[in-house]
Amino acid sequence: MNDNMSPVLSFVGRSSVGSASVRPGASTGDSSSWYEAMSKAWGQTLDAQASQITNLSDTIGAGGDQPSNMVKLTAESLKMQFLSNNAATSQNSVGQALETLGKRQ
Repeated sequence: MNDNMSPVLSFVGRSSVGSASVRPGASTGDSSSWYEAMSKAWGQTLDAQASQITNLSDTIGAGGDQPSNMVKLTAESLKMQFLSNNAATSQNSVGQALETLGKRQ
C-alpha cells in the first residue's frame, strides 16, 4: 500500500467504527470533529503527493530529463489529479449530507 494514502485510509478505518464523534485515542491531532479529521487526512495525502511531484520536477530541472523521469512525473501528476478530485467529491458529498441532516432537525 502506498504511504501517501495512509492518512486517508487511517481515517476511513476509524470512521467506519463507532459513533461519528471523535473518540479518545483517535489520531486526529487537534481536530474537533470527524469531518475536520477527514479534511486533515486528505490534506496530508495531497501534501505528500505534491512533494513527490515537486521532487520529480526538481530532478528533471537539474538535468535529469530522461524519458523515464518524464513518465514518472506524468504518472504522479495524474495521481494528484485523481486524489484531488476524490478529495473534493468526498468533501462535497459529506458536506451536503450534513446540510441535509441539519435541515431535518
